[in-house]
Amino acid sequence: MKILITGAGGFIGSHLCETLFEHGYSVKAFVHYNSFGSWGWLNTSKYKADIEVVSGDIRDYDSVRSAVKNVDAVCHLAALIGIPYSYKSPLAYIKTNVQGTYNVLQACLELGVERIIHTSTSEVYGTARQVPIKENHPLQPQSPYSASKIAADQLCLSYYYSFDLPVVIARPFNTYGPRQSTRAVIPTIIAQLMDQGSDAIIKLGNLTPTRDLNFVKDTVSAYVSLIEAHLSDVAGKVFNIGSGREISIYDLAHLIARLMGKKLQIIQEDERKRKTGSEVERLLCDSSLFKNITGWKPKFSLEEGLAITISWFQKNFHIYDSSRYHI
Repeated sequence: MKILITGAGGFIGSHLCETLFEHGYSVKAFVHYNSFGSWGWLNTSKYKADIEVVSGDIRDYDSVRSAVKNVDAVCHLAALIGIPYSYKSPLAYIKTNVQGTYNVLQACLELGVERIIHTSTSEVYGTARQVPIKENHPLQPQSPYSASKIAADQLCLSYYYSFDLPVVIARPFNTYGPRQSTRAVIPTIIAQLMDQGSDAIIKLGNLTPTRDLNFVKDTVSAYVSLIEAHLSDVAGKVFNIGSGREISIYDLAHLIARLMGKKLQIIQEDERKRKTGSEVERLLCDSSLFKNITGWKPKFSLEEGLAITISWFQKNFHIYDSSRYHI
């Protein structure tokens, strides 16, 4: 089977490309065109020579359709994901996350792709009304980012119901691990701690929200499960993917500090906080539907995943800038 991954040069996408290659799939990677010819994280992949890489723009139908030609399945991960930046440029999120998803769906429909796995996000639920969160939890667009992802998800379902397009929606809760940007909370905590001695002072935003955190290898293995599942069992369905464990940002920071042998003091900065109505206060995943259908389950505990992530950042710290806040 030949599989196209959009957003292949990114954090999760690059890990997915490598894992699929290791599972024996033929991998075609769609990366964002740029004048440097960079393939993102695939530039440093040990499988760089084994993966077919094509450059384009997810917002451009022509390049998307060209990439979709002659593939059996598509894993659609390309998206704008930074929530703070979505406050500044909502239209960019509509063009990338909604129009980009339309381009993928329409190209797959015209070219007869056998399976499409679309990437959603736990942010579509907003602050949990009931926990753990099941797939039928109300959708709450508490940021322009989450609104764009809700729209993309609904567009996918419309193509399933209207055109019988075999779309599956994967809804991972918060993924972390090697290669993640310091816009995310775990890398920014690690990077700030690495810049200091045993008594560290770091800057964060809101400390009370809780998150259900998933190590990237577990998230990627969930995609493999969706690719290998019987199509009739998964097509047209939404699947939560999570650990079933929640932790507050405050407790997370102290856990990371403990794993790194640091004493920690936290300063809260207003610029790092989400707007009051936009903050998602609690996320806790119920992935029982997904587990029952595919047999998937996470293999890494939070402590194990954090230890691997910390080790990777310690070896690759030179490529990150922890001196300023990235939105």
